[in-house]
Amino acid sequence: MNLTQIIWGPLVPLLVVFSGAVLATIFEAFIPRKFRRSWQVGFSILVLLSAFISLIWRWSVTQSEAGINTTPLAIVQTMGKTPTGISFVEDAFTLLGQAIIVLAAFLSVIVIADRSEMREGAFAASAATTPGSRQEHTYTVARYEQSEIFPLTLFATGGMMAFVSAFDLLSLFIALEVLSLPLYVLCATARRRRLLSQEAALKYFLLGAFSSAIYLMGAAFVYGATGAIGFSEIVTVALTPGIATQLLTIGAVLVTIGLLFKVGAAPFHAWTPDVYQGAPTPITGFMAAGTKAAAFLALIRVYVYIAGGVAANLQVFMLIVIVATIVIGTVGGLIQQNIKRLLAYSSIAHAGFVLIAFSVIQLTTMTPETYVVTVSAVIFYLLAYAIATIGAFAIVTLLREKDQNGNILGEATNLQSWAGLAKRSPLLAFSMTIFLFSFAGIPLTAGFIGKFEVFRAGIMGGSAWLVVLAVLASAATAFFYFRIVQLMFFNEPAAGAAAIKSEGFTICAIVICLILVLLLGIFPNSILTLIQGSFA
Repeated sequence: MNLTQIIWGPLVPLLVVFSGAVLATIFEAFIPRKFRRSWQVGFSILVLLSAFISLIWRWSVTQSEAGINTTPLAIVQTMGKTPTGISFVEDAFTLLGQAIIVLAAFLSVIVIADRSEMREGAFAASAATTPGSRQEHTYTVARYEQSEIFPLTLFATGGMMAFVSAFDLLSLFIALEVLSLPLYVLCATARRRRLLSQEAALKYFLLGAFSSAIYLMGAAFVYGATGAIGFSEIVTVALTPGIATQLLTIGAVLVTIGLLFKVGAAPFHAWTPDVYQGAPTPITGFMAAGTKAAAFLALIRVYVYIAGGVAANLQVFMLIVIVATIVIGTVGGLIQQNIKRLLAYSSIAHAGFVLIAFSVIQLTTMTPETYVVTVSAVIFYLLAYAIATIGAFAIVTLLREKDQNGNILGEATNLQSWAGLAKRSPLLAFSMTIFLFSFAGIPLTAGFIGKFEVFRAGIMGGSAWLVVLAVLASAATAFFYFRIVQLMFFNEPAAGAAAIKSEGFTICAIVICLILVLLLGIFPNSILTLIQGSFA
């Protein structure tokens, strides 16, 4: 007989976000249309702040009771001999990962909520209408607003939080689908360039379905090799002599591929440039920050518990993925003329840099010190990248095209439109420069510390040649980052572009991101000590 054991305290952050998402959905049916947006904005911010406070509470509780370490505490687990059930845990991965995700979601919601001086947001008046139809025109003129965006964002956030807490293959798959399905819908809701937005959503959905199928096939192979779906049981069997190593290796590779799709690693990156370009820009920032953080942290757990015992067999596969990701991300970014596609290829290159740390993970040979440095480096890198990414995409939402009559059009994504931005809006130009410097790994920014820690982990693990490749790639990526800086500060303002005013939410998010990027770059010791102490 199966008995389900539930410890409710650690589930509070998840329950806050999912309960908020359900309530926000109900509000859509009962709150009058003219009050929905303001209500949903305030309620979503309240939910995310409450979730962050509950994470701080859980951190303090675990610290005072037994200290946070890498030994997972089961908070939802099916007890019994059958392999069915769900399992979530609370450990350092969970709390730190969920904190990064909630912070990214909070900043993203602020950007999502903003409206321009023309009283329009980034989303279609009604995403269900046919682009160019009379119905769409009627809804746009009537200033309808797609307030369902906010509960969908909360559902995606909850899925990301569950993703880093899942401790068996079934729970991980459920969380994967919960975070993915809302994003497929959100990608298709752009106010302008609707057909491009819907095309991006369709590509994301189809490739996401393939990646889920590959993940499930890998889970089947892992179960066939070990007879278990729980991570703790899998790793125990995987280290037992006589295990079906080849079967487990195939399963580990397929499960890893399913997660590599979410982080945008090559050759599973094809969706990234198109989806980043077509999705509403606030959603692009949310995906780039939150999904990447959730997927990488889940990949750490998978790599340690499932692939750790056969990591030597995966080494060649991972090296090919890392080199391909770094090279494709770097070369692809060099030839882009669209700012969103450029940032997409930048995200691919950054995924390659983070994956260097995974080349170090060898469960049977890795020292505790290398483990602490490796995991801490990944977490700090994800935090630094998430903040800078949301800030950069927030700036993209405020630079618009302008026709000959002075009418404001859609976002000015062509790089030439960024010429002379410093003369039109010094704050936006300065902020974008800092975010680009962070991407490039310039000292005194969070990105420099993140790259330094990841590269240090790579050297400690004997992957010095990968670090050399990454440093050369960083120098190359700096070229297209500095090209944007040169356009903003040393060129005359482009005639067909304008920096618009808004309600102020986006500026608030940009300033918060700017402060955090500089603080983490100038004073990184506190957060690094906190992270490393969690795994010591």
